[in-house]
Amino acid sequence: MKKKIKYVDLPMQWKDDKKKLLKIIDSTLKSGQWVGGNEVNLFEKKIENLLSINNCISLNSGTDALVLALHACGISRGDEVITPPNSFIASTSAIVHLGAKPVFVDVKEDQNIDENLIENYISKKTKAIMPVHLTGRMCEMDKINKLAKKYKLKVIEDSAQAYAAKNNNKFAGTCGDFGCFSTHPLKNLNSFGDGGFIVTKNKILSKYITDLKSHGMSFNRNIIKHFGYVSRMDNIQASILNFKLSKIDQIINTRRKNYSIYSKLLNSNNIYFPKEERHQFNTYHTFVIQIDKRDKIINYLKHKGIETSIHYPVPIHLQPAAKRLGYKKGSFIKTEDQAKRILSLPIHQNLSKNDIEFIANSVNNFFKT
Repeated sequence: MKKKIKYVDLPMQWKDDKKKLLKIIDSTLKSGQWVGGNEVNLFEKKIENLLSINNCISLNSGTDALVLALHACGISRGDEVITPPNSFIASTSAIVHLGAKPVFVDVKEDQNIDENLIENYISKKTKAIMPVHLTGRMCEMDKINKLAKKYKLKVIEDSAQAYAAKNNNKFAGTCGDFGCFSTHPLKNLNSFGDGGFIVTKNKILSKYITDLKSHGMSFNRNIIKHFGYVSRMDNIQASILNFKLSKIDQIINTRRKNYSIYSKLLNSNNIYFPKEERHQFNTYHTFVIQIDKRDKIINYLKHKGIETSIHYPVPIHLQPAAKRLGYKKGSFIKTEDQAKRILSLPIHQNLSKNDIEFIANSVNNFFKT
């Protein structure tokens, strides 16, 4: 019988947690607090404690987290924001929707923005740097913050894929002016739909974003200090996330163990993936290898019952939506080369050791055929 290994297994997550979560959801609905409420407040406090940060603002998506963080930094029409071209489209969309211009900087072998190239792209219009902690691996924030301080720039960390990741013992999202997170169902810390949050040390801007996320209302719903958005997290998603937080260490540790098995078994003569450095703690939202004959190996693994994914096959600067930005093929060599070679293998917490071994051996065997 052919194996069936899913890239992500949300039904299995539900099966594991169903009994406990049904009680939690039922209790939350019975409370009558459906928009805002105790679970939202508890979630924000838990994140503040876990990340050792003063302010957490719960939101309805990681995308809105980016938009509101940029807005709070004063980013507006004509400004430039430096960011990588290999992220999920939301990173760049958030910049564009505020009328600002995304200025792309190529990446390193580990797919994160090359901090040594950033200074070359800073202009008089540059107002912020938005590094993206891709795959659960943090960018080199010490160097990025040093540049930001030198040029008086804001730093918004896109930490959507990197909850609890660390670099030099600092959590993703806590190094810059703002850290923006997603709790989309595919994330390590996941809700049952869209969700997100912002963390910041700035109490004044935290209060401003808290007002903005709910129509600009503060304590009095009849007095509007700012024209706002509808970006708040609902109480049910918060209750689910509070439960998921009780399991997050276990989830991350399992993913790290899965990475460890892959790293021992995959043949480095044919397959490249960045090693975890001593100063890093990676959470493996995805496990991305770089290989030749990518499309052929996808079909080979599919035939063996192994689902894979690509994050992301078309760089942002080559998307039709980005045509007006003036980039072309060859603008970012590393990013474009990686886009042809990257492949995400299953690494989720519901995989068994045998599953990981089967996947790794199948990848190795492809190069023997």
